[in-house]
Amino acid sequence: MCDTTQARTSTRFLDGTFRLIHIPLHLYPTFLQPILQVLLPQGGDDSLAHEAEGLSIDNKHGFLNISITPVECSVVCHTNWAKNVFEPVIKRLPSQTAKTVTISKDRYLILSVISAGMDAGSRVMDLTSPLALAGVPIFFITTYYSDFILVPSKDRQTVVQVLLARNFEFDKDESAYVSPSALSHVRGKSQSSEPPSTPPPSNVAELQARTFDLLKKRNVVPYISPYLSLVQCSGRDPSQLVDYGRRPTLSRHSSGNGHHRRSWLDNVDTKLYTSLISVLAKQPRFLSITLAQEDPPSLLLDREYLGVFGDSLVGDTEGDLVPIFLDLDNLPLEATGIVSGVAGRLISDMGMDETVSSELSYLSTARAGAVILSSKQSRKALEILKPLLSKE
Repeated sequence: MCDTTQARTSTRFLDGTFRLIHIPLHLYPTFLQPILQVLLPQGGDDSLAHEAEGLSIDNKHGFLNISITPVECSVVCHTNWAKNVFEPVIKRLPSQTAKTVTISKDRYLILSVISAGMDAGSRVMDLTSPLALAGVPIFFITTYYSDFILVPSKDRQTVVQVLLARNFEFDKDESAYVSPSALSHVRGKSQSSEPPSTPPPSNVAELQARTFDLLKKRNVVPYISPYLSLVQCSGRDPSQLVDYGRRPTLSRHSSGNGHHRRSWLDNVDTKLYTSLISVLAKQPRFLSITLAQEDPPSLLLDREYLGVFGDSLVGDTEGDLVPIFLDLDNLPLEATGIVSGVAGRLISDMGMDETVSSELSYLSTARAGAVILSSKQSRKALEILKPLLSKE
């Protein structure tokens, strides 16, 4: 296992607020156009001025996640994009149909977390447990490069208190909260200015017990989708791409006055995006794409579609990851402890196996969660989870 004494974690809030959008799978074709609109932002287009408030100066998303799973289609996007792109489509639907599509009432902040010297399972646990113990509901997204945690914007101060209580210090140079060592040996209690209706658990064991009691009460049954195998990959770093900007001006848009205006296309791998559009048009069984301003695109992808992307992906394309799905439709968004409770129980019951801890990752979507392990470990994990959640 990793030497946690050398682990260093950097955590910072991304700019802006974000919403979670749940789209039933049968309505996916209706929402394909707005999904593509947010995936392909057109900087400099005056008609998108409101949406562009969620983009960086070089027309990149601060954060965007689009996930299609066997449970739902889920989108995490900047509040402006939710309001100006998705809401108008929902309003055009018949009233009963529109009620099946939801945009979270709460606005969320996103924590970007980079942990050096800490394996995947430890990251999931050490980042989520303290927040759950403080009564903060979270969504957790593991990507090829980073981990991202969504927290309600109203809980920002509680999150900061949790970080400070765990020996994080604010680094002005990095604009981030930095911990020089592993997180798991320090825990301070923190209370929100709006305490939850049920007091948060006092320790990890109680947190896990409450989590499984809640899941069992709400009839959540873990399952594996047959013949679904995933790979975790990344698009290429822009620095590895050919600088098409040095080619003749035929490849650029002219502003008409002799100057050439750069497009967001100048900064992305067009082959990757063309492949993404092709896969999205097929309504894949599973695809999760995450765009973050400082990272190349990260994909968790059904192996079936690897061939579409050709050489535009890097990473372990020979991987064989299998997700265990938890349909959380019957749980409120403000439910706490799901990620850390499930992940912690698996790591504990599987004997703190080094392979399990290094492999385990988690994907939160609007109405579901997925624990992701190798195919062999997923089968073992399912054998552990099913008895815990079955009603006798």
